[in-house]
Amino acid sequence: MNLGDFVIFLILIGFMAANIPVYICLYFTSVLGILLFTSFPVELLTQTLFRSLDNFALVVVLFFILCGNTMSSGDIVNRLIRVANALVGWLPGGLGMAGVIGCALFGAISGSTVATVVAIGGVMIPALLKNGYDEEYTLGIMATSPNLGVIIPPSISMILYSMISNVSLEGLFLTGFVPGLMIVIFTCLYTFFQFRNKSKSSGISLKKFSFKELIAAFKSGFWALLLPLIIFGGIFSGIFTANEAAVIASVYAFFVELFIHKSITFKDVKKITVSSAVTSATLLIIVSGATCFGRFLTLENIPFRLSSLVMNVIQSPLVFLLVINVIFLIVGMFMDIISATLILGPVFIPMLYNFHIDPMHFGLIMTVNLAIGYCTPPMGVSLFITSALARKDFLFVSRAVMPFLVLQLLVLIIITYFPELSLFLPKILGFTN
Repeated sequence: MNLGDFVIFLILIGFMAANIPVYICLYFTSVLGILLFTSFPVELLTQTLFRSLDNFALVVVLFFILCGNTMSSGDIVNRLIRVANALVGWLPGGLGMAGVIGCALFGAISGSTVATVVAIGGVMIPALLKNGYDEEYTLGIMATSPNLGVIIPPSISMILYSMISNVSLEGLFLTGFVPGLMIVIFTCLYTFFQFRNKSKSSGISLKKFSFKELIAAFKSGFWALLLPLIIFGGIFSGIFTANEAAVIASVYAFFVELFIHKSITFKDVKKITVSSAVTSATLLIIVSGATCFGRFLTLENIPFRLSSLVMNVIQSPLVFLLVINVIFLIVGMFMDIISATLILGPVFIPMLYNFHIDPMHFGLIMTVNLAIGYCTPPMGVSLFITSALARKDFLFVSRAVMPFLVLQLLVLIIITYFPELSLFLPKILGFTN
C-alpha cells in the first residue's frame, strides 16, 4: 500500500461522509484517481461505464425487481401470509412465526430485502400489534426477517456477485437455502419459547389448528406458491436459465394478479412498470459507478497489492474468515449491499485462492454479512423503513432488533466455519467441485 492508495481511500470516505450519493462518490473518486495517479486517459472510464451496463446478467435483476413490485401491488402477499398463518398460527407466537415464513416465501420470489420489509412488514406489523404482541418483539422480528429476501434465492446481491466473480449463479442460489432455513427455524424457536408461557398473560389468543382452514389457505395461495416452484424448478432442471426465469416470473405475476386474483388493473400495470424502471435505473447507476471504481483499482493493481499485504499478516484461513466477517459487518453499517458487493468483491476475490476458500462459499458469507447490515445502525435501511411503518423512534427499533441479530450472527458463524452445510447442494447438483 502506498500514499496514493490512502489518498483515494480518504477521498472516497470523505465524499460519503458528506452525504453525497454513493454513485457520485464512486464516479468522482474514479475520475480523480485516474487523473492523479495513472497515465491513462480519463475517457477509459467512459468505455467502462457503458460496457458495465451492456451486461446480459443484469436482465435477471431488472425483471426480478419488476416481479417483486407486481406482487407488492397485488394480492399475492396477503395469500402467502394466509398460508403461513394457517401452518403455524395455532402455536404460541404463531402469528410472529407466520411473519417469518411469509418473509421467506416472498423473498423466494422478489430477491430484495427492501421489497420484503415494505410488503410483509406493512401487513404484519399492524396485525401483530392488533393481536397483542408487544411493540419491541413486533418491530424486531419484522425488521430482521426480511433479510431472508436476499439470502434465500433469487437474491439480487448474489446475481451481482456472480457477475463479478464468474461463479455459477445457479450454484450460488443453492447455497442460500440452508442459511435461510436456519434463520427461519432459529427465529421461530425463539418466538415459541418467548411466548410459550406468556401468551395468555399478554392477551394473545391462540386459535386451534384447523385442517380445513389449511386446505382453504393453500387453495387461496395456490398460484402464489406455484411461482417459486416454477422459478427454482425451471432453473435447476435446466428447462430455462436464470435470465429466462426472471422474465417468466414477471409475466406470470402480471397474469395471476390481472386475470386470476384480479387485484390490479391495466392502469396499475403502467405504474408498476414505471416504478420498477426507476428502481432499476437507480441500481444501474450504482453498478456503473462501482464498475468504474473497480476499473481504477485494477489499473492501480490495488487488489493484488492488498492481497500480498494480507498474506504477509494473516496465515490462517480461519483468521482470514474472521477478519472479513468483521470488515463486512462494519461496512454493512454504512453501505448498501449492492455497492458493497460491487466494490469489495473484486478486492477480496483474488485473496480466496491463497487461503483455499471456495468463491461460492465466500459469496454466501458476503451476502449474509451485508444482509445483516440492513438492520444495523446507523444506516440500516430496514430500521428506517420499519420505524416509518410503525411510527416509532429509530433508537427503539435499533434496540428491538438485537435478539434477532444475535440469531442471524449465529447462523453466519455456522456457515462461515462449516462450509459443507451450504455447499453440499451445489455439489450434489454439479455446480461446484
